Amino acid sequence: MTPLPEHVVKTWISGFGIGVPRGATAPDPGSVETSAAGLTPPLVVKAYGPGLLHKSDAGAVRLGLGSARAAAGAAAAMLASLDAQGIVPDGFLVEEQAAPGVEMIVGAVRDPAFGPVLLAGLGGVWTEVLRDTALRLAPITEDDARAMLAGLRGAALLDGFRGGPAVDRDALVKVLLAVSEAVASLGGDWTEFELNPVICGPDGVTAVDARLIGSIGANGTTGAAPVPAAPFDRLFAPRGVAVVGASTRRPNFGNMFLGFYRAAGFKGRLVAVHPTTAEIDGVPCVPSLAEAGPDVDYALVAVPAAQCPDVVRQARGVPFVQVMSGGFREMGQPELEEELLAAAREAGVRLLGPNCMGVYSPAGGQTFIGGEPGGPGRIAVVSQSGGLAGEVIKVGERRGLAFSKVATVGNSADVTPAELLRYLASDPDTRAVGLYLEDPRDGRGLFEALRGLGKPAVALIGGRSAQGGRAAASHTGGMVSDSRIWPALAEQAGISLVTSQDDLIGVLDLFDLHGARTAPGTPEILVIGPSGGASVLAADVFDAAGLRLDALPEAAREALRGLGLGAGSSLANPLEIPVGPRGNPDLVRHAVAAILAEGAFADVIAHVNVQSFFTFGDSADPLLAYTRSVGALQAETPGTRITLVVRNAECAPPGVEDAVREIARAAGVPVYRSMEAAAVAVAAGKRYAARSVDGAA
Repeated sequence: MTPLPEHVVKTWISGFGIGVPRGATAPDPGSVETSAAGLTPPLVVKAYGPGLLHKSDAGAVRLGLGSARAAAGAAAAMLASLDAQGIVPDGFLVEEQAAPGVEMIVGAVRDPAFGPVLLAGLGGVWTEVLRDTALRLAPITEDDARAMLAGLRGAALLDGFRGGPAVDRDALVKVLLAVSEAVASLGGDWTEFELNPVICGPDGVTAVDARLIGSIGANGTTGAAPVPAAPFDRLFAPRGVAVVGASTRRPNFGNMFLGFYRAAGFKGRLVAVHPTTAEIDGVPCVPSLAEAGPDVDYALVAVPAAQCPDVVRQARGVPFVQVMSGGFREMGQPELEEELLAAAREAGVRLLGPNCMGVYSPAGGQTFIGGEPGGPGRIAVVSQSGGLAGEVIKVGERRGLAFSKVATVGNSADVTPAELLRYLASDPDTRAVGLYLEDPRDGRGLFEALRGLGKPAVALIGGRSAQGGRAAASHTGGMVSDSRIWPALAEQAGISLVTSQDDLIGVLDLFDLHGARTAPGTPEILVIGPSGGASVLAADVFDAAGLRLDALPEAAREALRGLGLGAGSSLANPLEIPVGPRGNPDLVRHAVAAILAEGAFADVIAHVNVQSFFTFGDSADPLLAYTRSVGALQAETPGTRITLVVRNAECAPPGVEDAVREIARAAGVPVYRSMEAAAVAVAAGKRYAARSVDGAA
């Protein structure tokens, strides 16, 4: 695509209410003086045409010209310089020079997955030097626009700096909203758009330069109609399952999955597909998927990639077919994946994968992992990695989590994460959703589905810098990458991003236990536990997570003194309090109750040094008694989220940590091994709670 002439772009954006300088065009230097006769100096002259994408670099901009005649002279000199570079301009744009002010950049790119992405930041030369910018997916709201400006490191420049006047922030917000509307109207025939600089002053803002790579046409939409949720009930609770690929001679993945379903006690009809044998591993066989029977709702295909399309064509009448096999787009074979998708369309089936492990749902009998499944729960997971999903299930269940529905989608050739999210939004069995994504395929659909989810969600993103090296014609294009789009999406959709599998599990744990509590999302927390050093470090960790350790009210400190506290330590937040094998297991409970009676804390983090219980004691009973007391505290304060951190849990004898987790979870208290893990989860819980309040308002 080629850039449009600057004056054409400015005419277009002025129709959206964006102010631009008065100006005129001239085909050659000799016509500039006449064209500029009605303009008020100082003037600016710019050449436009092929080869002038970056006009300043080519010497195609002259500022501060005192008259129309001076502008004509500048254009003539510019033409000679450009001719020496082999550049032939189409014409010249002469404009009134804008008054000085704070220079901003406002731009957008059309991301191949997420659609229009808006960028705002410090402009002019500062764009390249500081790269101080904020992103949002378009269209944006006024709150989004104001949050973008507030999040800039240089935001103080907009409010007046060292005696300078504050800029008209409302006018700048209107520019952001107008650009959002403008790029939404373009459809798909553009790649990059940029206003740089937008000069901001106390009396308004003016876009003095404009660039659009693409074409202008009213072929876009400001918002697509909502896509209805697909009926995935039979995917997670099939009446029958057929496994394609099991062998009578050499055990393979097909045999493994037959074993998984048998070990899980699948109560529906289980069949293997084999052309010549009547039974494999005690499971009856049918010759092909075409003969699987009307009660088979799910077929699992584990044959070489090249054979998969033919197998899928036989699946007519089976609602869902999962292709475990790899060797498609992820291995440089996009044509084979297209053939597989065409086969699914021909058969009238929905395709899960390829390159995925399948579905896990204890309530519906679905599994893709060995052993007895856990009990049904309230946590759903959508993952593009089958291996990681299996780890989340196994580790999560080891920690006491229970799952409603887990779907691995691999390459997402047909069924996408967005589709599954729309389904989970209305699933009564799901309270919280976890995501592991690499290439969502339908990024815009994912964004809309997350905004409409209505349930707490947390995402772990792999390959976040995948698009970071793309070539870009504008500053905006160069600064928009996958690694920046995901945080923008999370902010707008109200979800949390994490950077590790452990934090994904930890946040899901907190969402499951605390997601339905009415505690607000305000940033204050109370940290209480033994060891001054651990408390100081905790303060640093929680502060870095954006949480605030407010001082205790004087009335609360007085109540704590009544409990015998404060003699050897300050009554501050974090609050140091003796917790150990010889201490009163209810002391933390009483202390927190005394504090909450004098002032609300939305979250309380109680921490304990497990090592001390077994260095200075010989029984787990005091630690378990303390845990029960923390559980009782949660029951007595349902409007506060209580979280337990068991530091140094590896120092406990085998089974003790499991017992602590079991007691705490039964009381609705999530448990973490470190302050860092707790901080990530508590911050996510607050983010969701704040979003819920804003959404309700």
